[in-house]
Amino acid sequence: MAQEKDMTHEMTQYDFTAMPNSMEEFWMPFTNQRGWKKDPRMLVRAEGMYYYDSTGREVLDGAAGLWCVNAGHGVQRIKDAVNAQMDAMDFCSNFRFGNPAAFRAASRVVSMMPDGISNVFFSNSGSEAVDTALKIALAYHRARGEGTRRLFIGRERAYHGVGFGGISVGGIPYNREAFGQLLPNVDHMKTTYNYERDGISKGQPEKGGVELANELEDIIYLHGPSNVAALIVEPIACSTGVLPPPKGYLERLREICTKHGILMIFDEVVTGFGRLGCASAAEYFGILPDMITSAKAITNGAIPMGATFTAKHVYDGLMSGPEEQIELMHGYTYSGHPVAAAACIATMDEYQEKKIFENARKMMPIWENAIHTLADKPHVKDIRNLGIIAGIELHPDKDGNEQGTKMFNDMWEKGLTLRPGASGCVAFSPPLILNENHIDRLVSIVGDYLDGL
Repeated sequence: MAQEKDMTHEMTQYDFTAMPNSMEEFWMPFTNQRGWKKDPRMLVRAEGMYYYDSTGREVLDGAAGLWCVNAGHGVQRIKDAVNAQMDAMDFCSNFRFGNPAAFRAASRVVSMMPDGISNVFFSNSGSEAVDTALKIALAYHRARGEGTRRLFIGRERAYHGVGFGGISVGGIPYNREAFGQLLPNVDHMKTTYNYERDGISKGQPEKGGVELANELEDIIYLHGPSNVAALIVEPIACSTGVLPPPKGYLERLREICTKHGILMIFDEVVTGFGRLGCASAAEYFGILPDMITSAKAITNGAIPMGATFTAKHVYDGLMSGPEEQIELMHGYTYSGHPVAAAACIATMDEYQEKKIFENARKMMPIWENAIHTLADKPHVKDIRNLGIIAGIELHPDKDGNEQGTKMFNDMWEKGLTLRPGASGCVAFSPPLILNENHIDRLVSIVGDYLDGL
């Protein structure tokens, strides 16, 4: 048995701004362990629009943590709600029990979704929300006597989390290649991105949407409509480099899915709760999917929580058989966790009472115009944006190396966080409490960097 290390100081003092005794044991997600630990970037505190490192240096959060801290860091009402729920009850299983906070949170977030969305299944992350949606789709069709519907359709360059289902329907090669065979019964549409047609365009590209969406029908007929269970799409493909959908694209996908009895899933783990100035991209685009997955901003990133929203006909389709029978054999230990539910309720209060979605809508044209002032900067190949999201794609350096990761690393020294993506792209999604001064500061830091790159 390995000798137990002396952690007494860390366990009794609870000073979580102090540097750790060791950085060896924690296996960091999506991080090059050996390289990072040679030159660690450690954040110890956060407030509003900013992070702070161990020296007290201010770092502008240009990524809302990881697309999730929409109401800004350190929201007091969320802390208060979490503490109040912890004082009342830290945990209970929702397997054949219940807790008031989970039911209140469910009513609250469903009320913010488009009409037609009636229920929500809670989980712990966007990855779990996606896998839940895929399982619900299979169960729904089986319950209706259409068990041959087992095929899922995703898209190239899509990101749907890291569960086996999410990776399988996702279309980012480097997320898939390390794991070999994934789930069967999956096909993919082409990406919507076309640089020659859409490069340096503001918002949604104007052309090609309907034609691109029509590929879905070709794939459906290839496999047979009676074999296709669901289509899953991100309204804006974000992790791959911010790809807004061409006009007419999502609308045509909805038409095709309805025609063939295929469930349409919007993966709104990024776009949910304010990123487009409203509670959902479904509301922004005026499209009602059969399911919506969410996470991240549902608790402002404070406590892990995922959510799979379903239209009434999907929920009702599974409410069959004897009442004592479990309708969906699925769930997680922490589904509807009372502390996460409390954080969710407080987050919705913050969004509504502070009019954060309204602020996002006000800032959207200012954000768009400011980001596009960088289009003529050295090394910039493309700029893409929608809502309070933007991606800047850089040309490779003289040796052919992509420069997005280098820019991400260098921005730390400049006092700005961002999100490195695919194809040499960096993404920005700052907290939605931003103002014009924050936008000016972010664009100034990036512009000066590109000038000197």
